[in-house]
Amino acid sequence: MKNCLKVLRAQRDWTQADLAAELGVSRQTINAIEKGKFDPSLPLAFKAAKLFEMKIEDIFQDE
Repeated sequence: MKNCLKVLRAQRDWTQADLAAELGVSRQTINAIEKGKFDPSLPLAFKAAKLFEMKIEDIFQDE
């Protein structure tokens, strides 16, 4: 699954650890999601969308 988490995170000058803390997951989870190695759960995707004040489909897209 493609996503723009890395861009959104960089726009806020956040580290992966900062975003991980905001979403309540590990830094390794954020790294895996950003690299497309791991798809977030639906609750985590909703949490990210709420954090960035965007729609889920604007952050995560099918490849």
